Amino acid sequence: MPATPDIMTLIGLATSISLLAGWRLYLCIFATGLAMRWGVVPAPQHLAALKVLAGPWVLGASGIAALCEFFADKVPWVDSLWDGVHTAIRPLGGAMLALSIVDPADPQMQVVAFILGGSGALLAHTGKAGARAVANLSPEPFSNIALSATEDVVSGGLLALLTTHLWMASGVALALLVLTVALLVIARRALGRISGWARKLRGKPSS
Repeated sequence: MPATPDIMTLIGLATSISLLAGWRLYLCIFATGLAMRWGVVPAPQHLAALKVLAGPWVLGASGIAALCEFFADKVPWVDSLWDGVHTAIRPLGGAMLALSIVDPADPQMQVVAFILGGSGALLAHTGKAGARAVANLSPEPFSNIALSATEDVVSGGLLALLTTHLWMASGVALALLVLTVALLVIARRALGRISGWARKLRGKPSS
């Protein structure tokens, strides 16, 4: 039986997965389930809850949903509509994924994982949705496609990295957190500038 990861590795893994779920929830579910079904992830006994993700029905549903998200996320304004619908779904999904990673025999860690997982997914989702809202104000569609493709590559690459190098989970979580905060700051500043320009065009002084 594989050795049980230490608590910091588990927290890093739960945080990384929940942050990625804020971008690509269905891809996280599908990729994790597929890795477990193929034996790429030799989960310790206390991570047995994740084995449900390897079931054929879960794999089929998450695969179809991930495919729908892949295309919807590349169409201007459709991506923002999709993000709006998933404002509650992604944080809940991130919280549940994080919850299934930590030891179920430790109620305190379960509560911490649920809170951090939901908060991390919501934070990542907000940064993604904000950046996409800014991109949608551009008249050309290529910025949306570029952003979406980047999210696809980063999410898929980091999921592959986590499944093969579990010890890097804490570093991945920190990098994702920094990237998410950067997206929030950039989106906030860009929306502020756009709002200022709109007021000037209407002939109103900016406050």
